[in-house]
Amino acid sequence: MDTLQSMRVFARVIDAGSFTAAAQALGLSTAQVSRLVSELEQQLQARLLHRTTRRLALTETGERYLQRCRQILSEVDEAAAEARGAHLIPIGRLRVHTMTGLGLQHLTQLVAKYTERYPQVVVDLTLSQRNPDPIEDGHDVIIAFARELPDSQLVAQNLGPMFSVLCAAPSYLEKHGTPRGPADLRQHRYLRLLDPLYVDNWLLDDANGSYEVLPTEAFQVNIAESLAKAAQAGMGFCLLPSFVACPSLLDGSLVRLLPQYRLRERNIYALYPSRRFLDAKIKTWVEFLKAELPPLFAQDEAILDNPAHWAP
Repeated sequence: MDTLQSMRVFARVIDAGSFTAAAQALGLSTAQVSRLVSELEQQLQARLLHRTTRRLALTETGERYLQRCRQILSEVDEAAAEARGAHLIPIGRLRVHTMTGLGLQHLTQLVAKYTERYPQVVVDLTLSQRNPDPIEDGHDVIIAFARELPDSQLVAQNLGPMFSVLCAAPSYLEKHGTPRGPADLRQHRYLRLLDPLYVDNWLLDDANGSYEVLPTEAFQVNIAESLAKAAQAGMGFCLLPSFVACPSLLDGSLVRLLPQYRLRERNIYALYPSRRFLDAKIKTWVEFLKAELPPLFAQDEAILDNPAHWAP
């Protein structure tokens, strides 16, 4: 027996005043309505209605049960309406994951702007140095870096490119000199970012060939912002993601080395599981990122390409 359907029929009988009127409103036969109410009473082992040839009357148990039925049916209808509207109205908790550097430099400010536009959405932003599984880890959207389009089981929206640049503090260059080409880098101290995305050596390509740079263990750290701090302290030169390098280039604590080179070029993707009915919060968040991130990346690139921020 469909208990919810029987509860609806029972409540409609009371509202309509008879089995016949309830049957007409519900598109059922009078016999079907009578049977559903009887089966409900049988299931509850309680009489809900006094039946006479002229009228129906609720028993004391029926009055209490009717009140609870109305509460339950109201909540069920409300939940159904909310679920039906999930693909239309951005509402609820949006779980987002991205790499630490991108999150600190760009995503946090964009979350503030997004939630101002969609105040019914609560954003859970997780920052880490790994790309998790969106299904197993329960994230709605993962913003990931990759050379090529990721797993086709996920929907992937390209948000733009990123790359890394060589940087050093002016104080370090004053003491140790400025490298003028890839071969000069071998004479300097390297600061290395320990990141599972970047396990390869540094490979610099130009018209004269390829130069491989193997970072030593002068200093190693797994957070790009910490690597930038080490470089600012004059410990050596480092390779920084473009969006992490820009604030230090702007304030002059770092300068860009060998600006003709871009290393570790990647695309940035918004990844989310394919769904027949996509939640509005996911759809609007991805569309928001596609509109807001490219101008920020363009600003970063303008800083990186400005000779005022290059080593003299």
